[in-house]
Amino acid sequence: MELIGSDHARYDEERAIFNAMIDRRPAIIAKCATVRDVQDALALARDKDLAVAVRAGGHSVAGFCLNDGGVVIDVRRMNAVEVDPERRTARVGAGATWGEFDRATQEHGLATTGGRVSTTGVAGLTLGGGSGWLERRYGLACDNLVSVDLVTADGRTVTASEDEHPELFWALHGGGGNFGIATSFEFAVHPVGPEVLAGLLLWPGDAGYEVGRAYRDMAFDAPDELGSALVFLTGPPEEFIPVHLQGQTLAAIAILWAGDVTDGEDAIADLRALGPEVDLVGPMPYTEFQCMIDDPPGLGNYWSADYHDTFPDEALDTFVKYGFERPSPVSQQILVPWGGAIARVSDEATPMTHRDVRWISHPFAMWDVAEDATANIDWAQSFRRDIAAHTNGGVYLNFIGHEGEERIKAAFGDAKFRRLQQVKADWDPSNVFQGNQNIRPAS
Repeated sequence: MELIGSDHARYDEERAIFNAMIDRRPAIIAKCATVRDVQDALALARDKDLAVAVRAGGHSVAGFCLNDGGVVIDVRRMNAVEVDPERRTARVGAGATWGEFDRATQEHGLATTGGRVSTTGVAGLTLGGGSGWLERRYGLACDNLVSVDLVTADGRTVTASEDEHPELFWALHGGGGNFGIATSFEFAVHPVGPEVLAGLLLWPGDAGYEVGRAYRDMAFDAPDELGSALVFLTGPPEEFIPVHLQGQTLAAIAILWAGDVTDGEDAIADLRALGPEVDLVGPMPYTEFQCMIDDPPGLGNYWSADYHDTFPDEALDTFVKYGFERPSPVSQQILVPWGGAIARVSDEATPMTHRDVRWISHPFAMWDVAEDATANIDWAQSFRRDIAAHTNGGVYLNFIGHEGEERIKAAFGDAKFRRLQQVKADWDPSNVFQGNQNIRPAS
């Protein structure tokens, strides 16, 4: 284990995370390479009476993976991936990113639902539920868990699975990092790729209302193989974007077909019939698409989200309006359909509620000038207020920052939140692990 303090030459590098808006200064960053290291780092925090944060991918938009004056247990060195193609399982260290996981499993033509951004950590995304392009075909990342190895608040090592500590295993399907420090995961993996039909269809923003209605009317009821999203973004200065669209608001549909390429061409024919000005959808390596929308580090980030049982024209009009009103060219306005395999999981099987929800709206505010933070945060919050009449009160916690306990309860519902509080009391009664969407232990 390597300990890095504020006087270390790499201190600022090691404490930097994806969201540049977060600037916290832990007393110690413990770089862990083994389970024993994690146990020792946790013991160090206990002996010095310091708060604990756990860092893997560093993509927590709220900055939960850092703290001020405490110990950050950094597991990024624990990133090995072992694939068993016969059993169709993969074991992965808690410090791995989805890019590392995908590259290892794709050597065998296998994958499981992972993050839409390849630099996202496997641990945080999975423990928070795990939304990704393959979710309608294979469920959320947490739905594919076989087991999780953890270090508990008192320093023990345990394995949670359907057969071992099943209540803890249930809580790990969306309950976040509240119950221990995950050190490794075992997933079920499925035949995907190596080549898939994927990419982006792009229209000038003025076509956004027409494209949005057509997309809404077909995406939720599309075959499970179709993972997609409607996105409003700014045309980048890239050679594949016509000059007259660069710097302009564009309506885009992101597509991943998790099945036969020919079948996918047929499934998206109606979208292509809308005449996209730029068509970047075609056969490509799955790993390439998983990196296609990676956002650069160093930007300020503020995300939020809401669930929608329906998305009528009035909601779509509000969505598109805010797509045009993004105050930063790097911000995005995103609409994701759920359904498919997500909805076929029993509501009681995981802590997450509203598994039958049809849509998630996701204002994704980003900026590269610190002075622009207020305008971008106001944009996201204003959209949430204006779309509120069309929401059902639920939320997917990985898509939001720190928005208070009521939003955490909304992700689970009252009964399951109380059940999670009891699991928390059983495994972390002193709330050592509170650097997360925190669930306080039952009294």
